[in-house]
Formats: sequence, structure tokens, C-alpha cells
Amino acid sequence: QVQLVESGGGLVQAGDSLRLSCAASGRINSRSPMGWFRRAPGKDREFVAAITWSGERTFYGDSVKGRFTISRGNAVNTVYLRMNSLKPEDTAVYYCATDPETTNIYTDAWTFWGQGTQVTVSS
Repeated sequence: QVQLVESGGGLVQAGDSLRLSCAASGRINSRSPMGWFRRAPGKDREFVAAITWSGERTFYGDSVKGRFTISRGNAVNTVYLRMNSLKPEDTAVYYCATDPETTNIYTDAWTFWGQGTQVTVSS
């Protein structure tokens, strides 16, 4: 099995920045993309960003383009999400995921998920 652990969430004000971290362990597919999703209260889980195993390609949801940056750590099993210019509508539980089940990485059909970390942005 694969375990994913997110960290770095918290309470910030609008306009602030945060960096989320995700560390994967276990039987990791080192060639699998890694991604971030979020779920706001009363809403479906939403694609935020993803990165290929090499780190060469990144993908973003429309609502975070230009503000969020996904990157791989030096360890292949680590991924970060740098979030700048945070808005109250970014408030959500943020989840790390790996091993997408389909080629459409924008859906939440990924195999392994973390427990999530709460991000709250006050206005």
C-alpha cells in the first residue's frame, strides 16, 4: 500500500501565502504523477494541480492558475503546493493523491489519497 501525508495547512488572511507538503511512503510507483485536489464545504472535490513523475509537466485548475505552483521535492516521493494570493474561496481541505486510474488526471479517479489538510482563508 501507499501512504500519503499532507502538512502545511492553516489559517491565513486573504493575500497571504502557504506551502503545502505531501510525503508518500510504501509501495510507491516512482513514475506516477502526483496531484492536489481540494474539497470546500458543500462542494465536490476539485482538481487543483498535478505534476508528472519527472516534474517536467504541470497542470492546474482554472481557479488557481497563476497563483499556485506545484513542484516535486528532491525526493521523488515528495510534492509541494505553493499557494500565493490566497482568497477566501480557496478555503477547503486539500488532498494529495497519486497513481491516477485514467489518463484524465483532472477527475478525482486517483488510487491513493492522503487524509487532507485544512486551509482556511479569512477575508
